[in-house]
Amino acid sequence: MDKQPTQFNDRAALIAHVKTLSPGLGDETASAIEGGRAAGEALLAAIDPAAYGSSRNFLDGAVTRLSPYIRHGIVTLNEVRNRALEMGDAKLIEKFIQELGWRDFWQRIYAQNPDWIWHDIEAYKTGFSADDYADTLPDDITDGETDSAAMNHFITELKTSGYLHNHARMYLAAYIVHWRRVKWQCGARFFLTHLLDGDPASNNLSFQWVASTFANKPYFFNLDNLQKFAAMQAPCDFHHNKCFAGSYDDLALRLFPHMEGA
Repeated sequence: MDKQPTQFNDRAALIAHVKTLSPGLGDETASAIEGGRAAGEALLAAIDPAAYGSSRNFLDGAVTRLSPYIRHGIVTLNEVRNRALEMGDAKLIEKFIQELGWRDFWQRIYAQNPDWIWHDIEAYKTGFSADDYADTLPDDITDGETDSAAMNHFITELKTSGYLHNHARMYLAAYIVHWRRVKWQCGARFFLTHLLDGDPASNNLSFQWVASTFANKPYFFNLDNLQKFAAMQAPCDFHHNKCFAGSYDDLALRLFPHMEGA
């Protein structure tokens, strides 16, 4: 095999070279996320743990976008934690540290129970059995042509940038599993195909949490929640997202008609 070059005049030259190695990419646009230690260090230097704690659920909140660098070992959890601890009041950065802990927790669960990553840990708690969920992802989801403008926006962002805010991931995962009744494994594979920070532990166990196979109830949302946290970053109007309209009680009856208490 020919030795591949490791130095390029600029990023455009690097992207052009990668495309010669992957003819199937065609004219697809490369993600704006840049790899390398320098890029990771720049993001690490810019973290705001206190602001993260108060705004992390908003799609325009103070998230770090360090996950691709952590995933590929460019920046370590230890470095991120230590940087946060240098920045002041421990109480103000508690939520930030907790989220780092969750990432470590997923990795430890994976190491101890590798079979859990692609298999239901528990039964669904939605009133449906696993056999009631589809085995393949519908084309309108993979193509970003669903009945929800917000979900289409998230799908397009996922496929073009290789990144999604964690709350957007939860919204899209819930839509796939609960609104479309597709097995969580299908959604997990779709995410891992496109995410630059795609990690089987964090990704798949989070999908199981949404699905309720690793939680005591399913995660779902309504239009009010979507509009509160995502309206500044995605099209969340009623007309183009009618499937999410209603109270949580109304949606529970619609999505989980056989679930006890729904």
